[in-house]
Formats: sequence, structure tokens, C-alpha cells
Amino acid sequence: NNFCTYCIVPYVRGRERSRRAEVILEEVGSLVREGYKEITLLGQNVNSYNSDGNGGMSFPELLDRCARIEGKFRLRFMTSHPKDFTRELALVMQKHEKICNLLHLPVQAGSDRILSLMNRRYTREKYLSEIKMLRELIPNCAVTTDLIVGFPTETEEDFLQTLSLVQEADFASAFTFVYSPRTGTKAAEMEGRIPEEVSKDRIMRLVDAVNENTRRASLEYVGKVTEILCEDYDEKKGLYLGRNEAGRMGYFASEQNVIGEFVDLKVDHANGISLYGTLT
Repeated sequence: NNFCTYCIVPYVRGRERSRRAEVILEEVGSLVREGYKEITLLGQNVNSYNSDGNGGMSFPELLDRCARIEGKFRLRFMTSHPKDFTRELALVMQKHEKICNLLHLPVQAGSDRILSLMNRRYTREKYLSEIKMLRELIPNCAVTTDLIVGFPTETEEDFLQTLSLVQEADFASAFTFVYSPRTGTKAAEMEGRIPEEVSKDRIMRLVDAVNENTRRASLEYVGKVTEILCEDYDEKKGLYLGRNEAGRMGYFASEQNVIGEFVDLKVDHANGISLYGTLT
């Protein structure tokens, strides 16, 4: 329902539609009873759940109800739109251990001028205030994002504001993209297309900044214990692997097959987004 100027999704998929809350709750409960250990509530914009009146409750209420379902499992959700993120949702995240301390909050750009051209309907200041509020409530919450470079008319100053936002928001990781026009969108009709070589230079600089954040975030786990949900066995490495609540991949040795189980990993060293350690 947001019609960002670069996005074709609203034109292809139509307006948002909310599934009934009781149907979702029954499905989550059924999956947990079947032994599933991680559930993701997925939507183009989960924060606008029930905007059509079909859900029966708000998204924070739905998340709270899901987290009250008995059983050992993790609960994730994505994607949130910054214009709709609320303190009420952050308080629900804070209240329940089952809800992963991870928020994917796509910002797309750090320049108010570019955000306006994208029709994102929030400012840099509003976005950063939401991050501040979240971390006051949940200090160890990892925040990830999406970033676009090379949007029509983007200047070097606009780009530098995006770079500075990466540091100020302290993203744990980010998905980075070079703007690509989509036929039928307003952005595709805009003048001021950025030369390919300029976009390539900016994406490389952005990736370097994001990678440094990722490296620093991973190093903070060294010497600490983090819970991993084991997903698979890496034949090449000879190690089991799985993710912690923040999405960091953990690798470890085990004499037993622990795929599908929660394990506690003492992190010995980190490499990029990956953690290596021993079971406690």
C-alpha cells in the first residue's frame, strides 16, 4: 500500500491483504506441535497488518499472542516499514524471549531528499529515533536494513549521508543494491540517471562500510555464549552449522547429530558474519 517510486510490487500484487489472526495462530500452534523450532511471520509490511480490517487485531497483538504459544521455538518477523514501526511493537519484542532480538528495518537511503523522491514517507531523523527507542528497550537487538545507491539525481552528498547513516545506526548487516529502473514505476520516468561507473563506485564503498560493521558486530560475540539452532552439517568444513537469533551463522563440532536442536555455542573466533566455537 506504500507505492515507493522505485518498486513495482504494489502494481503486480495489488493491495495488502491480511489473513485472519485466528488462522495464523492455529497454524503457528500446529507447526510448533509438529516440532518446528523457528517460525517467521512474513509480510510486505507486517506493521500495517489489519489495515484492511481483515486481521482482527494489530500486528503487535498478533506477535504477542504467537509468543504465548507453549513450546520451545523462535519467532521472527519481517519486513517492517519505518513509517509504521511503533513503540508498542518494540515493547512486545522486549517482553518475550521467544521473539528474536533482530529487526530488519529497510531505510534505503540516508538523505532526506532521496527518501522524499522514493516516497518513503519518513525522514532520516525519524528513522534514527526509532533505532534509538528500540535500543533503549532492547540494548542487544541487532538491526539490519536494505540500502540503494544510484537512485536518480543522487549526488555525492546524498550518498555520503547514506554512508554516515550506516555508522550512526550501527547496522549489524545490510542488503545493498544498485538502483535498477522498473518499467511502470515513477522512478523509471525520472531524469538524472546516475552513470554506471558512479553507481559501481558507490556500491563498493557502501559494501566496505557495511562489511566493517558486520565484522565488528561478529567480534562482539567472541568469548561469549550464544544459542544456535542447528540447521545442517557442512561436509567440507566437517562442522555443524546453524544461526543464532541475530542471524549470525555458527559453526561447531559435535559427536552427536544435533540438526534441529538448540545448542549453546561458546564463540572462539569470528570471520565476517560467521562465528566459530565449541559447545558448552
